[in-house]
Order: sequence, then structure tokens, then C-alpha cells
Amino acid sequence: MANKSNYSQHQAEVQQLNPQNTIELITRQQQQSQWGKLLILVAFATTIGGAVPTGYCIGVINAPSKLMKNWCNQTLHDRYGSNLSVSSLDLLWSSIVSIFLVGGAIGSLGGAGVANKFGRKACFLICGALFTIGALLFFFCRAAGSVEMLVIGRFIVGLASGLVTATLPMYLSEVAPLSARGTLGVFCAVGVTGGVVVGQICSLVNVFGTEDLWHYALTAYMLLIVACYLPSFVFPESPKFLYIVKGDHAAARRELTRLRGLNADDMISQEIAEMEAEANAKVQSSSFCDVLRDPNFLLPIFIVCCFHGGQQLSGINAIFYYSVSIFEKAGLSTENAQWANLAAGGLNLMISLLGPILMAYCNRRTLMMFSCGLCSIFLFTITFVLYYIDFVSWFAAACIFCIMGYIFFYQFGLGPIPYFIGAELFEVAPRPVAMSMGSLASWTCNFVIGISFPSLQNAWGAFVFLPFSITCILLCLLTKFYLPETRGRDPSEVAPLVSKGFRSKVK
Repeated sequence: MANKSNYSQHQAEVQQLNPQNTIELITRQQQQSQWGKLLILVAFATTIGGAVPTGYCIGVINAPSKLMKNWCNQTLHDRYGSNLSVSSLDLLWSSIVSIFLVGGAIGSLGGAGVANKFGRKACFLICGALFTIGALLFFFCRAAGSVEMLVIGRFIVGLASGLVTATLPMYLSEVAPLSARGTLGVFCAVGVTGGVVVGQICSLVNVFGTEDLWHYALTAYMLLIVACYLPSFVFPESPKFLYIVKGDHAAARRELTRLRGLNADDMISQEIAEMEAEANAKVQSSSFCDVLRDPNFLLPIFIVCCFHGGQQLSGINAIFYYSVSIFEKAGLSTENAQWANLAAGGLNLMISLLGPILMAYCNRRTLMMFSCGLCSIFLFTITFVLYYIDFVSWFAAACIFCIMGYIFFYQFGLGPIPYFIGAELFEVAPRPVAMSMGSLASWTCNFVIGISFPSLQNAWGAFVFLPFSITCILLCLLTKFYLPETRGRDPSEVAPLVSKGFRSKVK
């Protein structure tokens, strides 16, 4: 009764306020409720339980690769009585590494259908089940003497990782209030970056990177899965998914109340009104074919795919996949090169932690152009320095400086923005398709880089970094001419700005 009396009194006070005071009240409610306990729990639990394992599975496989290759060779010898040739063993290892990327591409492609049919929260739960199955296969593959279990496990965690990158930024942006969407949208990028570093640490010789413990390294992320999925029963479903896709208005209001708090009635009403306007504006396409055929979505899908694919083609994974050999060429010993590689990963993580702050206070266009422009300069400089590194003594130090500078500015925009830009360009119904297409572009380009970079490096030498520099320039131009500013704006405001394809006037 007391709660009902307080609610009635609050409603009476709101009705007596003039419009200016009403706006101030809503603003105060937004400031008080945008970081409620439930929202904080969802943001950190889904990031640590979804994005971090994704990065972990990327970073953990490099250090113990020689030990795992020897185990594969010995296991096949024990079973079939013959040893693999060096080329056959390399081909098998390439398959083990790349099957993860294939799974990621397939998982991201299926993200749209899963997200619209079962919901955003269900996607997170499915990811947890897939990660768990993969961990079990990793843990028991050594005892079972089964290389097949290792390959299947890598494929399954790839499926989970693709589903994470396609749906987690969307889920976080839809449960967040407008003022915090950019901040929460970058959590996935930070989690993946952090997971890579955690994987690198767990696979060190001093931890689990030994002949007897490497399967523990592959499985250790399960500690995060267990800890973060235990409270998942209290996680809310996306209010926008419930209201617009499912048409369950009562459930959407109930979840909004849980997220924003009991004292945020005006803020909740405002969000409900925005969702109602979005739902009534037009019957939006939601299937893959409908979205891809709709000319209104041509430019935003192009932007999302270019940002995701360009993020990989900007050279970040080439730098990390082969940074040890690059550092060795710059004059470091093998041991020091490995520590420098870990330091580069640590720098990448530390700068990524600034992402939520940058996204809250800086415009997307400015950050993206600034990041792409400086990354392009550093990549061009790396090309120049590596080409003349044998002729100038201090170019070795300059090469290390340029690599660190590239990593530093990469995380200002090129690293985090592609993860969530689709959630800010698209309204709810077509959003899963856009996010899936972007994630598919990312995993595909990642696969292309992993397969082609060694051959291109042997053929082109130092000039292999020039295409990465050109990619950054093209992304900068795409941002300048076609990306509208999305910070602090609802997707319903942004979508019309890019609905005329390449004739759109985004400025």
C-alpha cells in the first residue's frame, strides 16, 4: 500500500510540473537509473562470460602450438603406425587453427535467425552451452587420444564466438538507455581484447603451456563461463525485442522497469513511446532476403560490412599473429620478442579500457577518422622502416615504436566502433541481419589474413603492410562521406539519413 501511495503521489507531482521541469525530471531519472544494478550485472557478466572466452580461444592457441603439433603427430602415429610429413603436419595444424574461423563465420551468419526467433538473451545462453561442449572436448581429447575431438571442439567454440560477436553488442545496446548505448556497445570489443591477453598468459610455459598441461590451457575459460552464467536466470530479455519483434508490450514494460527502476516512470514511458513509434512507422523487414533486397538498407549494410571487414584488413591480426617474427627482425631475441608480443597485447587491452569513456564523450565520426588516419600513417612508416632496417641502426627501435603506436591508436576507433555501429545504424527488426552480415565479414577477412599473410610476406617483404595502410585510408574516406553521427541519437533518427544509398546526405 505504501508503494502504491508513493507512486500515486509521484504521478500527481509529475502532472503539476511544467514542461521544462518535466524534462529536468526525466534527465535526473536517466542519470540515476542508467547504471542500475541489473544493467551493470548484465553488462559485465555477458562480457566476461561471452566476449572474453571468444578472445581467449583466439589468444590461447599460439604459444603451445609446437607442443600440440607434436601431440597430434604422436597420436596419429600411435593409431595408424606412421608419422606425418612436415607439410602434412603444417596442413593439419592450419586446419585446427582455421576451423575456428570457419565456425565463427557460420555462427555469425546464423546469429540473425537465432536472435529474432529465440531472443537476445537466449543467444547468450546458447553461446554458453556451445563453449561448454567445446571445453569438454578440449579437456578429454588428450586422454582419449583423439585429434578429431580437438578439431570438433575448435569448430564448436568458433560457432559460439561468431554468435557472440553477432548478437552480444546488439543485446547490450538494446538493454541500455540511449545515453549509455555507446558505452555498453564497446564492452564486447574490450572483452575480446582482454580475452586474447588472458589466453596468452594462460598458455605461457609458467602457467599451462607445457606438454602435460596444454589441454588445461584450452579449457581454463570454463571458470568464467560457470561464474557468469550462474546468475543468468535474472538477466532481462531485450525490451525492444519483446515490444517490436514479439509484440509483447506488457513483458517489454516489465523488463524496462527491472532495468530502469521503479522510480523512472517517465523515462520508461518515453522509451515505450519511442518503441511504439518505431513499431508503427512501417512494417520492417526482418528476414535475410528481405533486408538484403531492401534498397533502404544498402548503404548501412555496406558501412557495417566495410567496418567489420576493414577492421581485420587493417592489419591488426597480422601484427599479432606474426609480431614475434617482426620483433625478431627488429633485433630482439626470441625470448624478448615473446615478451614484447605480450606487452603489445597488454597495451592493446589497456587502451581498449578507455573505449567506454571515449564512446560516452566523443563523436563516432571523429574517433573513426582520427584512428584510421593515424593507423594508416603508422602502417606506412612500418613498411618504410622494415624495408631499410638493415641499413639504419636505429630503425629497429623505430619499428617497435611504430607497432606500439599503431596498436595504441587502433583502439581509439578502428578497434571498438565496428562492433556496435550496426546497432546504432539499424532499427530493431533488420538489426540482427546487419549485425550478422558484419560479423560474417569480420570472420571471413580474419580467415583470409591468416591464410594469405605468410605467402604475401614472403613475396612482398616489407611492402605487405601497404595494403593495410590503404585499407585504413579507404575506411577514413567512407566515414567522412557516408557515416552519419550516431552518438546520442536513436536509430530511428539515424536510419532515414542513410536510406537513399550512396546518394544519402549524411552531414
